[in-house]
Amino acid sequence: MKHYLPLALILSLSLSAFAQNQKIEKKIDSVLKLMTLDEKIGQLNQYNGGDATGPITNNASKAKEIRDGKVGAILNIKGAKETRAMQQVAMQSRMKIPLLFGLDVIHGYRVTFPIPLAEAASWDLGSIENAARVAGRETASSGVHWTFAPMVDIARDPRWGRVMEGAGEDTYLGSKIAFARVKGFQGKGLGNLDAVMACVKHFAAYGAAIAGRDYAAVDMSEHTLWEVYLPPFKAALDAGAGTFMNSFNTLNGIPATGNAYLQRDILKGKWKFNGFVVSDWGSIGEMIEHGFAKDKKQAAELAIKAGSDMDMESLSYLPNLAKLVAEKKVPVAVIDDAVRRILRKKFELGLFDDPYRFSNEARQEKELNSPENRKASLQMAEKSIVLLKNNNQVLPLSKNLKKIAVIGPLGKSEKDMQGFWSIAWENDQLVSLYQGLKNKVGDKTELLYAKGCGISDTSKAGFAEALAVAKQADVIVMAVGETLDMSGEAKSKTNIHMPGVQEDLIKAMQATGKPVVVLVMAGRPLIFNWTADNVPAIMYTWWLGSEAGNAMANVLFGDYNPAGKLPMTFPRDEGQIPLYYNYLSTGRPAKNDEETVYRSGYLDSPNSPKFAFGYGLSYTTFEYSNLKLSATQLKMDGKIEVSFTLKNTGKYDGEEVAQLYLQDKFASVVRPVKELKDFRKVFLKAGESKKITFLIDKDKLSFYNQQLKWAAEAGDFKLLIGTASNNIKLEQDFVLVE
Repeated sequence: MKHYLPLALILSLSLSAFAQNQKIEKKIDSVLKLMTLDEKIGQLNQYNGGDATGPITNNASKAKEIRDGKVGAILNIKGAKETRAMQQVAMQSRMKIPLLFGLDVIHGYRVTFPIPLAEAASWDLGSIENAARVAGRETASSGVHWTFAPMVDIARDPRWGRVMEGAGEDTYLGSKIAFARVKGFQGKGLGNLDAVMACVKHFAAYGAAIAGRDYAAVDMSEHTLWEVYLPPFKAALDAGAGTFMNSFNTLNGIPATGNAYLQRDILKGKWKFNGFVVSDWGSIGEMIEHGFAKDKKQAAELAIKAGSDMDMESLSYLPNLAKLVAEKKVPVAVIDDAVRRILRKKFELGLFDDPYRFSNEARQEKELNSPENRKASLQMAEKSIVLLKNNNQVLPLSKNLKKIAVIGPLGKSEKDMQGFWSIAWENDQLVSLYQGLKNKVGDKTELLYAKGCGISDTSKAGFAEALAVAKQADVIVMAVGETLDMSGEAKSKTNIHMPGVQEDLIKAMQATGKPVVVLVMAGRPLIFNWTADNVPAIMYTWWLGSEAGNAMANVLFGDYNPAGKLPMTFPRDEGQIPLYYNYLSTGRPAKNDEETVYRSGYLDSPNSPKFAFGYGLSYTTFEYSNLKLSATQLKMDGKIEVSFTLKNTGKYDGEEVAQLYLQDKFASVVRPVKELKDFRKVFLKAGESKKITFLIDKDKLSFYNQQLKWAAEAGDFKLLIGTASNNIKLEQDFVLVE
């Protein structure tokens, strides 16, 4: 009988969920029947309620509108006391429909985690899910029901400031991370008091903005849309994401906010999404600026028909939808569908049973900034650091050093460690690099400090002091990069070289002859070619959050062995952008970086990046060997087991991210030179070996064909396994047969 229990349990749970869903649908029917048209339209209206992000709405009658049933959701209100007070206003309305409270919880709530791009560098799905889990618990304890995350846009252009908010350039890795973050935010499901509703954004293709310029147009083939940009959204939906947010951009000439193909045909049609879609801030009204709508009335008509259910802050739906219904331009059924989707989530959250159930001050006090949550942030920060270079084993640092010089504009910065898109708090607890090192070495080692220059300084006036300090030290640890306001929304740049004279400061420190370790802190890939070529030890530390300094100190001294891998390609120059590892094959490929005459290359630069996707070093070394395939022919309904031996050949315990890539040698649609299709993060003690196994099936070999159907085609494939996209250790051909 025990073999049948799991199936019986699954069937029982499915029937229970079905019964619960049917019960909710009946309740929605009952509420809808009692609502006036104006009250229905009110549910589609979202206002800003605070100053956490965006401008404060200047609306003196906001409370009256809530009482009149003209508001369905509020964003930027946080705190159990504050949300309870606003919910009490909603309970004075005729229908007493509770408000939804939303907030941009992008990488942590009270405890700040590394920026999402940094978390992606961990390639650690369990830790990424746990980071979102902690953020979800903290957020829910403060009376907030809904986070506008995760952002799952694929980003291949580091000029775009919002790369910091996503998972990088790769569709496979991005899809896995999207799934993990939704699971983390939503926990065991909506309605649990330790979970918040996820909002997947930005639907769709926002990350492909032309020239990397925020809010700019997107123009791409249907094939690229389906194969590269849509899969992370589908993965998030499969994880159970409650809501989606549309994007500011046009897609092939149609604003996403008014794009029925995206919202009706794909999301709500083909994918059967039963949640609701919220506009991005003001994006319905912005269709006027796009030249797609002549006024807010027409914008409202286009958006609601296209499937945008909730209007965030554009004030387009509230004054216009009733008129459009009266004019028979918008059917009541379209309004009802949007309202039904919003009410469904309010019922699932349990807000009709108890509108105040998330606004519990005692629970909030217990949850916020707990030692366990800070520990989770520290562990995530350690895992996010990428070791780019370690010539002559400069790292890890000896714990017997007498003097360490901390040099650079970010050495004592606390606020910048928080990164862009973080929640503002009074008396925040952020750990700078200097403080982290001080916590680590105590009184055993003397810490020296000089700023040297500001982030964007053109003056070298501070170099002399920095040199005087550096010459006293046994080792120089440099903290350089960007401030938190240099990457993020509306932070596009044409020049992503290290700002100001920071690299000149690095040159001056290198000239002292002392060992130099450079820590680059930023929200995007930066260009620092001289440093990369000349400095012996470099770590990319992004913006690591509340425990940044402690995490950096742990890695510098070897208490944590870095294992991060880059989720985005680092270019040599802006002229290479967009640059990504899985580019399409060309008829005249460059044989190498030198042989580019009448080949696809540049006169003045190699094609290759400075640091490739998937790249990252460790204090130890790993050996790949003994590749075995269970078969060299794969049938459409079969599987091939791939195994190899991974050995830690160094003297430190450590983790390695073994990456599996596939190349489709010929197909009805030209395929990328290689595609990530699996990976495994493995911990090995010094000298330890493990057998690592991957499975290859038809799905891993499938793609969108000329008819935009997901299918696999018989033919020749190459299997590639390695430590980075450009560092393949094992490879073998195999064949897919009919």
